[in-house]
Amino acid sequence: MTDIALPSDTETLPAASAMPTLTDADRDALKRAVLALEKPGLAARLSAAVGAPLDMIGRALPAPITDVVARSTEAAMRTALRIALASLPEAAAKGEQSLVDASAIPAPGRFDWIGGSSETRHKIFAGVSGAVGGAFGLATLAVELPLSTTLMLRSIAEIAREEGEDLAKPENALACVQVFALGGRSSAESSLSDSGYFAVRAALARTLAEAARYAGNKALLDEAAPALIRFSTQIASRFGLVVSQKVAAQAVPIVGAMGGAAVNVAFMDHFQSTARAHFTVRRLERVYGQGTVRAAYELEKAALGA
Repeated sequence: MTDIALPSDTETLPAASAMPTLTDADRDALKRAVLALEKPGLAARLSAAVGAPLDMIGRALPAPITDVVARSTEAAMRTALRIALASLPEAAAKGEQSLVDASAIPAPGRFDWIGGSSETRHKIFAGVSGAVGGAFGLATLAVELPLSTTLMLRSIAEIAREEGEDLAKPENALACVQVFALGGRSSAESSLSDSGYFAVRAALARTLAEAARYAGNKALLDEAAPALIRFSTQIASRFGLVVSQKVAAQAVPIVGAMGGAAVNVAFMDHFQSTARAHFTVRRLERVYGQGTVRAAYELEKAALGA
């Protein structure tokens, strides 16, 4: 397996005269990606879903609830990692539940009567899951969060394949899990001049590479491997930021089942948007090169004032 090379914050970008020019369609796709990645909008979506102001959604959760969120987030990431690794050829041959296993939840092919795109169907399933969480409260988080995370991961994987990713390769399968960290950035963090999408990718690059090398060499579902533990922990620490926002939104007294469904739909939509943007950038990097795409990305980011 080849080493994984992701652009770092200190990478020297090519001169404008030396860069291949993106087509109009690719530049438009990149603009949409920059908007999704540099202006995180989950808090606004959650506020709209439950009719609560931003300051309520962003409030600090009590310590006991924070502990529950942390444990549930870590469990959700272990589940996501296990499913991602099961997509690798040797693991898939063992019949494990994987990203591409059509017989497993949510088995969208069995629900074609619902209509709409695959992304829409995943939102519907997420809404059902959220309705249960909204009706029964925090007590269901340990069950509801891994389920909704699995639903999101399958939607992310479908988006990745649409953008040309081969999920039989360890790096690409784990890049689906990486989306949970990319979607976990806060609005305050994205406003920092030395932060942003590429900074987060660079911060995750080493643990992603280590985890992918382990998975590529072993092709085993060994969650106790240090490389996989480090990767899972790093993703969970960022994913927990948005899980806390989700829990805060669902904790609004009047939410109930309908509000819980709306929160989960907003949650799903946020990560679908992040996945589409992330895998669009990766697709363009395969066509134009990492340096060229990053230079074009930074220009679009500056134009948006992000």
